[in-house]
Amino acid sequence: MAAVKFVLSAFSILFEGLLALFLACIAGLALASGAVLHLAMLPWTGATLNYVLLLGGLCGVVLALLAVAGKLKPLFFVWTLVIVFFTVKGYIFGSYRFDPASARTAGYLLAASLLGVLGGWTQMFRQSERRF
Repeated sequence: MAAVKFVLSAFSILFEGLLALFLACIAGLALASGAVLHLAMLPWTGATLNYVLLLGGLCGVVLALLAVAGKLKPLFFVWTLVIVFFTVKGYIFGSYRFDPASARTAGYLLAASLLGVLGGWTQMFRQSERRF
């Protein structure tokens, strides 16, 4: 059981950290080039979307790094819940329309974010090793 918890926790940190890094990078590139992102699954538009993705992505990267260090684990779990919330809200309950390829990608993203919540939950209760 400890191995499953470790794998879920590692997957969660890796997935959430890489997703946050990706979001921060695309938002940073959009802001640097003056482009405006259009992501129909998210509730923001225009320049607001760029700034929300940049700040959210940076917060996610910091929270993933802190989770690796064994600090602020409950806040990392909240981050995983935020990702699931916006994934479900945008893809399932939003007005986003799918073609076959994007439906598969959305399904993978939703499944990975749900596994991320499980990993965040196990990460929150894992005992970190004390190093003296």
